[in-house]
Amino acid sequence: MPERRRVLFVTDLAYQARGRRYCDEDIFLTSRLRDGFDIGLCHPLDAAALMDAFDVVVIRNSGPVLHYQKEYEAFREQAVARGVRVYNPLSGRGDMAGKQYLLDLTAAGHPVIPTIDRPEDLHVLPEAGRYAVKPKAGADSIGLTFVPREQLSDLAYGDILVQPRVDFRYEVSFYYVDDTFQYALHAPDPERRWVLEPYEPTDADLAFARRFIDWNTLDHGIQRVDACRTREGELLLVELEDLNPYLSLDLVSDRTRESFVASMTASLHRFLDARPGV
Repeated sequence: MPERRRVLFVTDLAYQARGRRYCDEDIFLTSRLRDGFDIGLCHPLDAAALMDAFDVVVIRNSGPVLHYQKEYEAFREQAVARGVRVYNPLSGRGDMAGKQYLLDLTAAGHPVIPTIDRPEDLHVLPEAGRYAVKPKAGADSIGLTFVPREQLSDLAYGDILVQPRVDFRYEVSFYYVDDTFQYALHAPDPERRWVLEPYEPTDADLAFARRFIDWNTLDHGIQRVDACRTREGELLLVELEDLNPYLSLDLVSDRTRESFVASMTASLHRFLDARPGV
């Protein structure tokens, strides 16, 4: 009988997220992954000290990194130096690497909410009633403010991003394991982001989401593509979450939830069987 792989599951079970219960999701996931792996749970601040005893470190609902940025960066450095496998792999180009991708995607002409970080790029932003100003290192809407256009030239640029406040019909999220679509959820009420319902994506919706999965080039891992549907019907990228995306597994059907667990289990085995760096 092959030796069971050891998984260090990194989560902050006490983190209070607005409209979500992180702990319930991770308790469920670890209870099911235990069927195929030996599981250990730890807080993100303990991961570096414990990771050498495990075959893979799985980052799940670990809370916004900005609350422990220095320790997180030290964990990344040590994991790379010691050859520890981390899932998702640390090569992600989305939120894992900060918000630079929103600027890069804007410059490259992708369907993303236009984003700038310099006053000389104000011409890139379309006319809007208000503009969102958020820290580059932000998460969970921490530090988010809204200002009128006449105040944009007075902002202290450098560590902030500026975007138009889009008048959208709803937000929708697409969930992937590796490069395979799993399910989609949407928030019909723009004022209630985490009151989600199942969503049946069209082929065009999936093509939209897939372009960002392909752009990110992660061969293994869990990703969530967040988008908004404008009044004109266009989808625009809001966020590419590739570090610790909350999955809202409590809102999908039993069949979809079981399919996700099976996909994640298979993905972890493929990741551990792959050559290092692959």
